[in-house]
Amino acid sequence: MKRKLQRSLNGKGKRIAIVASRFNDFITKELLKGCLEELKKCGVKDRDITVAWVPGSFEIPVVALRFAQKKKVDAVICLGAIIRGETIHFDLVAYAAAYGIEEVAIKTNKPIIFGVLATETVDQAYKRCGIKGNDNKGRDCACSAVEMADLISKL
Repeated sequence: MKRKLQRSLNGKGKRIAIVASRFNDFITKELLKGCLEELKKCGVKDRDITVAWVPGSFEIPVVALRFAQKKKVDAVICLGAIIRGETIHFDLVAYAAAYGIEEVAIKTNKPIIFGVLATETVDQAYKRCGIKGNDNKGRDCACSAVEMADLISKL
């Protein structure tokens, strides 16, 4: 079941940071591309978007925390791709990334958007980043960031 996204989002004046994982960058580059396109559609200016690349999804939370601590950042989008292999490493990294990203949101009271794919196969990752099909979770993350930044500013 697909979540219906609000399409009348106004990102004008919103400052968004994006943390993207280089590991599996054949997926994360597509997520980032969709995210940036959607942020621009929402009215977020290029000058208000900062992108930082980290080695892998495990390293995302520390950089997300650094961004979230800045007053000039309204939301942080975390993009990664963890694809199951033959060992439990997948489970460890997926859990650490999810837990760390959640902790950043709770500690900073800022929208920290979870855009880390955790898939069983490369094909599943392709479907979620837009390489196969039209579904790009990076776009969804952009919409969530703008919507949440707007909501938090009104509370």
